[in-house]
Amino acid sequence: MSDIKYKRVVMKLSGEALAGKKGQGINPPEIQKVAEEIKEVHDLGVQIAVVVGGGNMWRGEAGAQMGMERAQADYIGMLGTVMNALALQDNLEKIGVPTRVQTSIEMRQIAEPYIRRKAMRHLEKGRIVIFAAGTGSPYFSTDTTAALRASEINADVILMAKNGVDGVYSADPKKNEDAVKFERLTHMDVINKGLQVMDTTASSLSMDNDIPLVVFNMNERGNIKRVVEGENIGTTVEGK
Repeated sequence: MSDIKYKRVVMKLSGEALAGKKGQGINPPEIQKVAEEIKEVHDLGVQIAVVVGGGNMWRGEAGAQMGMERAQADYIGMLGTVMNALALQDNLEKIGVPTRVQTSIEMRQIAEPYIRRKAMRHLEKGRIVIFAAGTGSPYFSTDTTAALRASEINADVILMAKNGVDGVYSADPKKNEDAVKFERLTHMDVINKGLQVMDTTASSLSMDNDIPLVVFNMNERGNIKRVVEGENIGTTVEGK
């Protein structure tokens, strides 16, 4: 553990990362690869909490645009994150990693309700904790959930594992070849420049609680391990 820079992490996974090239649903080979990457870091003794999105299942904004009440649409999205969390838990436990799912909306037959002290105890015992169902309230993204949970469990860092993007750019690198990659930013830079790292609520929460953020490409094998060992990859966001 002496070579580890971040000893307790919150990893933010997008739902699309579990879908792979399909873009929707859960792709078993993709989720298996994600589980194996997480196991590599867990084997180092790092305490890992995961916040998983649900964009591969449902997006609340899309439902609202179709005429659905926004709150109702967001609740459906929260249930999508639970499905992703249970699938990830199953894959982690198949490769020998003890895992607990905690949900912000109670559904005791399949997962524990979110209890801060219990989550921290799981981490101390070497279990991975997956936080599902967002914050339990509509209008808040899973980015905000990651910032909130990281603050609550005293995490050292939030790891933003991106699907095919290796950091934060001045513009979308897939659409603009002149986009410039940033190696280091402050949280205020992210807010002032309007960079699409996480939503403003999540950025403000991370800044107020002095939690650094590392944005990196999760599609390159071993990147999660490199980040927790302190290797300078992706973009680091810290400070005001």
